[in-house]
Amino acid sequence: MSLSIPHGGKVVDRILHGEEREAALRRARDAKKVPLSEVGVADLEMIANGAMSPLTGFMSKADYDGVVQNMRLANGLVWSLPITLPVAKDLADDLRIGEEVALVESNGAAGAILGVMKIAEKFEYDKTREAKEVYRTTEIAHPGVTRVMSQGEICLAGEVWMLNRPSNVTFTEFRRDPAETRRLFSERGWNKVVGFQTRNPVHRAHEYIQKCAMEIVDGLLLHPLVGETKKDDIPADLRMESYEALLRDYYPANRVLLSVFPAAMRYAGPREAIFHAMCRKNYGCTHFIVGRDHAGVGKYYGTYDAQKIFAQFKPEELGITTLNFENSFFCKKCGSVVTSKTCPHDGSQQVMLSGTQVRELLGRGEAPPPEFSRPEVVQILIKGLRNGK
Repeated sequence: MSLSIPHGGKVVDRILHGEEREAALRRARDAKKVPLSEVGVADLEMIANGAMSPLTGFMSKADYDGVVQNMRLANGLVWSLPITLPVAKDLADDLRIGEEVALVESNGAAGAILGVMKIAEKFEYDKTREAKEVYRTTEIAHPGVTRVMSQGEICLAGEVWMLNRPSNVTFTEFRRDPAETRRLFSERGWNKVVGFQTRNPVHRAHEYIQKCAMEIVDGLLLHPLVGETKKDDIPADLRMESYEALLRDYYPANRVLLSVFPAAMRYAGPREAIFHAMCRKNYGCTHFIVGRDHAGVGKYYGTYDAQKIFAQFKPEELGITTLNFENSFFCKKCGSVVTSKTCPHDGSQQVMLSGTQVRELLGRGEAPPPEFSRPEVVQILIKGLRNGK
């Protein structure tokens, strides 16, 4: 068995270098500017570096409609989330089809040029329909719905070229594009690689799931998301510190690669699980862990909906094997982390905390039970949150 075939057949590369980059930069300085949101910045980088292969730019109306309605691109390839560039109508009216525009940061380094795009299409879209189909709700309380409803009314479509990385790029030591992770896997002799998506610290239950998966593969890609998340999620820098401590003390160094995933979090539950799997396939993963309420928020999705959605597609269409795990917990009677598949005891023996409960404890400077979190992780999180990270 070899590393996964990229989605669509090859890893897309839309990053310009050398003279081509310099020429594009000169054109961009004189071109009309299109500001990107934090989500747009993350999407541009992931389109350009191949993480979102086979996409080469922001979606056309045909691709958008196919994804929203059927989770397929216009060519029939599986894709679950719309990757669009929405702008205000007055800006769209000032742009013409065939025009090359500069894609710039709206935060951080004001107006910094990140890339260029030749506008192939401008189209209106139904925000309510997108919210209902993608997020399964139209409630503004859902962070994904809030974002959709507040963004521009017109989508710009077209192929992109990235000229500069975002000015606020972090974790450069761990920021590896798909071409690099694939090279590292090959150098290590890994043919079977399991990917683990997280936007939280790794707790004992996550550790149990990861190590179960590691029994059947050559290596683990611990791939924390470091793009935009909800304000009450634990900051990425604090999480990264906790991952490093955990890997140092509890994992074999030659069987784990820690690398960051620059995507923005959409909280689209089942659809985002498909998206996360396709992206990790592009990074070279042959397997992908899907746990309880993957990419969920609140009570908008069923506990295992993110696992069930994969059954809607043929395995050969997905090209990556999902490993589905039930909710894991520490059983006081068993004396270990288990699931209902391996533990016969009732709830009175279970130590189980939600992410919200853990954040509340940490915010008060209180440590979660040792059955839930490794002490090294707890110390880092409490210190970091106390210092206002």
